[in-house]
Amino acid sequence: MLVRIVKMGFYKQNVQSFLLNFNDTKKQIRNFEGCKFLELYRDAHDPTVFFTYSYWENEEALERYRKSELFNTVWSKTKPLFSKPAKAWSVEKLETLE
Repeated sequence: MLVRIVKMGFYKQNVQSFLLNFNDTKKQIRNFEGCKFLELYRDAHDPTVFFTYSYWENEEALERYRKSELFNTVWSKTKPLFSKPAKAWSVEKLETLE
């Protein structure tokens, strides 16, 4: 399983636009073939910084999403709202403790 973490910083005036867009597309992203989990986090100290945290079956599934029309639509609405470039990490989940 591949875990994708994306950190995004927005201009304060764009936060609501981002949240509305995320709300409109979150189910489509989560139901995209190969996506197993999706969460959105907000930084505890900076309300303009958000993280998406998603599980993908494998790197190929993530790449199919990144090349999809859905991603292009989401990203074309999200990217102009950034106050700084997004950062993304793909990591392998090794262990979960409950």
